[in-house]
Amino acid sequence: MKKYLHEIMSQIDGIHAVLITDRDGVPVLKAATESAPELALRPGFLTTVGMATDQAGKLGMGKSQRIACIYGKYQVIHFNRFPLMVSMIASSTANTGMLLGLEAELSSLVQDLKAAVDVI
Repeated sequence: MKKYLHEIMSQIDGIHAVLITDRDGVPVLKAATESAPELALRPGFLTTVGMATDQAGKLGMGKSQRIACIYGKYQVIHFNRFPLMVSMIASSTANTGMLLGLEAELSSLVQDLKAAVDVI
């Protein structure tokens, strides 16, 4: 599965990491390059995203499905696939549309991981 994530990462210039975590930010599966910012790979950062997703759902527009944050050097894309979160860290110049397009490509992997998490 990790090899598959690295293959997906090679399709888009500027992507540094793909992480699949539980709601507490605990990594279930992680693939990262050496250029990935260490802070963004920590559970504390990833937990905050889960909380932000929950808070965004309280805005009266339904559950948040995707969050895209663009910073000075990086962008972070999150897909809410309860009980899992998919997070991608890329350079701010990476093609955001292509990153969002990876959601469909990752769906079967996420489904397999959800089934494994549900068993635990």
